[in-house]
Amino acid sequence: MKKLKYALYTGCTARESTPELLKSTMSIAKKLDIELVLLDEASCCGASHLQDFDDMLSLVLNARNICYAENLGLDMVTICNTCQLNTAMTKDRLDNDEELRAKVNEKLAQVGLKYKGTSKVKHFLYVLQDDYGYKNIKSKVTRPLTNINIASFYGCHNLRPSKLHKQNGENPYKPTSLDNLVLSLGGNAVEYESKNRCCGFHVELQNPQTANRLSGIAMSDAIDNNADIMVTPCPLCHLRMDVQQHNITKAMGRDIHIPVLHLPQMVGIALGIDNKELGLQHNVTKVGIV
Repeated sequence: MKKLKYALYTGCTARESTPELLKSTMSIAKKLDIELVLLDEASCCGASHLQDFDDMLSLVLNARNICYAENLGLDMVTICNTCQLNTAMTKDRLDNDEELRAKVNEKLAQVGLKYKGTSKVKHFLYVLQDDYGYKNIKSKVTRPLTNINIASFYGCHNLRPSKLHKQNGENPYKPTSLDNLVLSLGGNAVEYESKNRCCGFHVELQNPQTANRLSGIAMSDAIDNNADIMVTPCPLCHLRMDVQQHNITKAMGRDIHIPVLHLPQMVGIALGIDNKELGLQHNVTKVGIV
């Protein structure tokens, strides 16, 4: 197959709070012969908080990040649901509003950039699904996840609003992409109602009890449906569900203990990549399947 090459927008979290996500992403990309060019000049997407404070600044910030991919002549790949949402929303608005695009480009001109709209913006999950293909991934598996029940947690920003993600063929009410990836790796995809719910990350600072309840509802649902582990394509969901299990347990009034993997960590395990290379030692809840 033709070699795939993308500009990788890491966002903040994968470089700071969850370095194992970036590490495992680069590891599986190398294993699958996908070339990822790091956008080192790119900055935060605004994390769905700046957007409420200063809409124009948010648009300029995200357009600036996309410009770096455009200047390389590459499509942009994201590894965070919230980064994907904010970048895709910016692209959608600028591509469909000439007057707004002109205002943003007036600001970008101050740093020698111009948004053209030539680069697509895609989450790495859908690169694996649509561009690389799960059949090709399956052929690379050396350590199948046999007899492991894996609950896919999609989160919300990679699914909604659906008009931004319709090119992926994903149904926001019944998503299948991550479950199909689990199956291609030899695992058992757990069916449970809460796979497309919110993890509560963005309400954590204002109301941690609500955040813990939101995470706990999804996690207890997965546990009650016999999940051995959970996997998510979003580092913010991962931070909630992996790091906060002690607080989630208190909020739920029951034991909530389950390993939570980043998407590329799960893929890397099945591809036979070394645990340290996947950064599994950084996961707070020990991953007992390897």
